Amino acid sequence: MVIKDYYSISEVSEILGKNTETLRRWDKSGKLPALREPISDYRIYKKEQLELFPKFNHYINGHKHQTNFVKPEKNYSVLELFAGAGGLALGLEKAGLKCVALNEIDKWACETLRQNRPNWQVLEGDIKNFDFSKYENSIDIVTGGFPCQAFSYAGKKLGLNDTRGTLFYEFARVVNEIKPKICLGENVKGLLSHEKGKTLEGMISVLDEIGYNVVTPVKVLKAINYNVPQKRERLILIGIRKDIDLKYQYPLPYDKIYNLSDALKKGELFDCDVPKSEGTTYPKHKKEILDLVPQKGYWRDLPIDVQKEYMQKSFYLGGGKTGMARRIGWDEPCLTLTCSPAQKQTERCHPDETRPFTVREYARIQTFPDEWKFSGSLSQQYKQIGNAVPVNLAKEIGFSLVKFLNEYYEKNQENLASISLESASIV
Repeated sequence: MVIKDYYSISEVSEILGKNTETLRRWDKSGKLPALREPISDYRIYKKEQLELFPKFNHYINGHKHQTNFVKPEKNYSVLELFAGAGGLALGLEKAGLKCVALNEIDKWACETLRQNRPNWQVLEGDIKNFDFSKYENSIDIVTGGFPCQAFSYAGKKLGLNDTRGTLFYEFARVVNEIKPKICLGENVKGLLSHEKGKTLEGMISVLDEIGYNVVTPVKVLKAINYNVPQKRERLILIGIRKDIDLKYQYPLPYDKIYNLSDALKKGELFDCDVPKSEGTTYPKHKKEILDLVPQKGYWRDLPIDVQKEYMQKSFYLGGGKTGMARRIGWDEPCLTLTCSPAQKQTERCHPDETRPFTVREYARIQTFPDEWKFSGSLSQQYKQIGNAVPVNLAKEIGFSLVKFLNEYYEKNQENLASISLESASIV
């Protein structure tokens, strides 16, 4: 078998086990955008695009992908913006990266960070009020989960000043002040299509202006492929400083998919059952309705008269609405957690008991360790966990960053050694 840089649509169809119509639909929707051959205009796919599919990795490797683990060759530093409860920072720490400072505006999230990592420097407050220039050229990576906000377009090419007033502007400002080797932005999948893709284009344009090449295509990583028992997707944008001539590679996905049982019971992911903890409850009327829903069921599994009462006008509107009155099954990954565990549109009912997940169950599904405590009221704790990047996903991304930095410093040492030899020969 010859491993190539490009694959035709028929080859991809055979490797992934998808028919060509599905691939054309994925191309149109942006899920797997194809390139076009210059002469024939046939659809082709780059090897890097296909590496996010376990079946493709089986095809080229001949065996299951085992690990993204790589050991840091030096002490690599991270500064995190919009840090939340620390899911991303903790995952990067588990990959061997050192968190130098974290900025977060929410006081309860800051308390969570301080409580769990007294050694972390937590910069509490509005990012607009902080000057980060003292970190210039001393930080390897700047990360941030900035919100998805639309920009006003003054011209064809968006500049940094055009994004003033948005939190992406603050992210880019800090990157420009610090000048790290890598910047990492994480966001919701919807950023890909926000304002018909113009918002993401604008972000790429701004990072280009301040000296960073964004790795394209920007990828959406599925948490279930990275040891997370949850169907969560996060857009990961990577920018590489323009003076660095190295290629970044996203972490490869794993083949094993973990289920809710793996999250809440003793097994490969955790060495004990989930600890008991506080959790919210359903009102009596709602509990009576959800008592009728079986595991992996939702509102369509209710008696027809109960469906109409529960769904009201939505019953007649059509569409799946599969998140309503939804009970999760033990043998499936959990649906994406939200900031509140009992929202009607995104119900996540416990498999056996008619109740929402508790705080510790929520944290397990996001792969936080049991010793990671959350501050604030019950609703504040749910909010912090629901907003977090899953720790195991962050760890795998961390390994990919460590791999890049190892290669960067190795190449730098080689260049310095070469310069030293040339200088010696001249003398």
